[in-house]
Amino acid sequence: MRRDERGPWYLLTGVVLGFAMSLLYTWLFSPVKYIDTAPSLLRADFKDQYRALIAAAYVADKDLARAQVRLKLLSDPDVVRALTIQAQSALAQGRPDTEVRALGVLALALSQGVTPVATTAQATVTLTATPMSTISPTPVVAWSATSAVLSGTITHGTTSPASSLRTPLPTPTPLPTRTQTPTPGAPFVLKDLKQVCDTHLAQPLIQVETRDAANQPVPGVEVIVSWDGGENHFFTGLKSELSLGYADFTMTPGVKYALRLAEGGQPVPDLTSTECAQGVMDRYWGSLKLVFVQP
Repeated sequence: MRRDERGPWYLLTGVVLGFAMSLLYTWLFSPVKYIDTAPSLLRADFKDQYRALIAAAYVADKDLARAQVRLKLLSDPDVVRALTIQAQSALAQGRPDTEVRALGVLALALSQGVTPVATTAQATVTLTATPMSTISPTPVVAWSATSAVLSGTITHGTTSPASSLRTPLPTPTPLPTRTQTPTPGAPFVLKDLKQVCDTHLAQPLIQVETRDAANQPVPGVEVIVSWDGGENHFFTGLKSELSLGYADFTMTPGVKYALRLAEGGQPVPDLTSTECAQGVMDRYWGSLKLVFVQP
């Protein structure tokens, strides 16, 4: 009788070959397909596409409640921060301006927390019937109305049996006065230009603030800075920790810059860094801050 001297290695070889063939079949011939996956389980790049679509929809229909419900499906710990970071990344990657602006506008709307305006009101109406004179057989009704919701109390005076009472119609409630809002697309006007001396800034900056007529920050505004031999485009709202209407650009001392907003308005020429002094010996380059307001 022959003795089997192959040992246990042939078993290990079979296990390895079986495992390799299983992986080959799973990866190449029958890979796993996900259907109707929850948005929170998507890859990071697919989540970015999802946020961009939600922002574009919000810009079109201005339905903030629906946008909040859609964003909630992504399970982001901080929705506003996620939108802001994506806007910065989209700008750095050269994504379309409409996408960058839509992300910034949605981030601003969520941070401000728009509250729906009430459209109904309730009040009471008191109806009182009092005779104006003992000679007149018919009482005169005195009443007041403050809304379209009625609840009345009638007090009768001394009248003849043949007298009648007519219920007056309520006075229509006047509509509330509509608050004027800035006209969309109106050009920005330079309100303030000043030097900033801040020792915490490592380099001199051109700091831009954009605000609407209500003095609220406006994100997504394209800023164009040009100089001899160069030009740079950037957007407000990408540094939300400072302000949703803030943007900045690093200056080179000795170079003159011209700045304008793509939204329109008059260009601001001859912007350059000037020296700031702290004490006698400590001198450094200062920054410039420009505040634009939309009328």
